[in-house]
Amino acid sequence: MSHNSFGHLFRVTTWGESHGPAIGCVVDGCPPGLELDEGWIQPFMDKRKPGTSKFVTQRQEPDEVRILSGVFEGRTTGTPIALHIDNQDQRSKDYGEIAKSFRPGHADIAYEWKYGIRDYRGGGRASARETAMRVAAGAVARRVLGEGVVIRGALVQIGADRIDREAWDWAEVGNNAFWCPDAKAALRWEEQLSAVRKSGSSVGAVIEVRAEGVPVGLGAPIYGKLDAEIAAALMSINAVKGVEIGDGFAAAALSGEENADEMRMRQDGHVEFLANHAGGVLGGISTGQPIVARFAVKPTSSILTPRQAVTLEGQNTDILTKGRHDPCVGIRAVPVGEAMLACVLADHLLRHRAQNPGAPAQGRLPRE
Repeated sequence: MSHNSFGHLFRVTTWGESHGPAIGCVVDGCPPGLELDEGWIQPFMDKRKPGTSKFVTQRQEPDEVRILSGVFEGRTTGTPIALHIDNQDQRSKDYGEIAKSFRPGHADIAYEWKYGIRDYRGGGRASARETAMRVAAGAVARRVLGEGVVIRGALVQIGADRIDREAWDWAEVGNNAFWCPDAKAALRWEEQLSAVRKSGSSVGAVIEVRAEGVPVGLGAPIYGKLDAEIAAALMSINAVKGVEIGDGFAAAALSGEENADEMRMRQDGHVEFLANHAGGVLGGISTGQPIVARFAVKPTSSILTPRQAVTLEGQNTDILTKGRHDPCVGIRAVPVGEAMLACVLADHLLRHRAQNPGAPAQGRLPRE
């Protein structure tokens, strides 16, 4: 099974399965001399780990990350950074009944067709468990980006219920179980998701991630577009079925006048944009505006409602999935989306420095 790595200069390779003894990743290309230890990484892991509320899977995993290489005396050495997490709360017996059946909505049948073998325990590599290591890698990426780049994410829709954008408050994101910036929406979702959880069903979600303080000039035209690689990174997250940058699909309903991000010169010589419909990227290159992306996560496929399926022997059957599952996997996807955005930006920052060491001052005209 290939294609377990992403990135160019900042390159991440993940390994491990949901019910194996451990999961991990290797981060290659991290510059030397950056402060890094487990204490920096762990808070990001705690945002994603299971069992943090009744609205996520009750699998109890501390997700304590260990740095095995690439760091000496609290600083990166420039060599590959190996990160490791033990799996401690597997219940593989919950999946015994599906060993010879294919769950609708899961990757089971696709893995069987492609490889002729699959790890049915929790989905193996197709499990959301794999995303823990993306979060660990994203913490390293934030060190590369530096404190000037702020990356945040929020849940903006559960099922058909969207937040009120006029009520957006970043301070509210940490005050509820949904990473929701709208306090009233969070209260509605608590009632809705309680009913979904009790019924054994699931719902989807939409997550928005933003990066502020991104330098001008990241990305390259045509085949190295920053927004294209952000979209690919977000699309690679398990259960993601759609990605949009800036206004995204809503831009199709705008006129050219409405969609244009008009500009004016400031007295300090910097260019000021009057809107950000483009989501911080023009022609595949960052403009210094906030990078804005959203991604849609499908409902968790593991549900207690019987669904029509087929067996390995080619027989029709009905199947339900026992075990501990997220009624809305999109909740724990928020820190994952942040991490993937961080990794892409770190990779492009290193690529930009390598190609354009004498790039002009950020956002200024004319060149000095």
